[in-house]
Amino acid sequence: MFPSTSVALSGSPGSGKSSIAELAKSSGWEVISVEKLAENHGLIGEFDEQEQAKEIDIEKLRNSLGKINGPLIIDGHLSHHLEVDAIVILRCKPSILRERLEQRGYPKWKIESNVEWEIIGSSWSDIENENVAEFETSSTESYIVWSCIQEWINEGHPSRKPFIDWMND
Repeated sequence: MFPSTSVALSGSPGSGKSSIAELAKSSGWEVISVEKLAENHGLIGEFDEQEQAKEIDIEKLRNSLGKINGPLIIDGHLSHHLEVDAIVILRCKPSILRERLEQRGYPKWKIESNVEWEIIGSSWSDIENENVAEFETSSTESYIVWSCIQEWINEGHPSRKPFIDWMND
């Protein structure tokens, strides 16, 4: 079956998390969103009009859950804050990410914020877990990315460096 690995599936909005999560489900993995986990533990707040999302107290969720056992994939751009065995970060070329977010109808300020976040990659560089891998999703079909992720998990999810750097792109 699957290694008993808990995997955080993170990345900027528009990087392909939902597509990969659907492929994982169709491959037999249990997949749950960070939002659903927070909801299940009573740690989801009100809808934030400015952010256009429900607030999640990720620190309280992390403390409440402790070490998460697998096999399980946790989908969401905050999932890398949880205590899991491995972290997958989906990365998308900023110009393509911008197009994807525009197609979703995101407001301009939110598009700019997410594109800037992707360029800097700051949250990814602060991850303490050693079992981190980035997968580039700009022009690669989702099923190929998912195949690469499965291979990485089956190899024992070793850290993959160097990380993607969009600063000179």
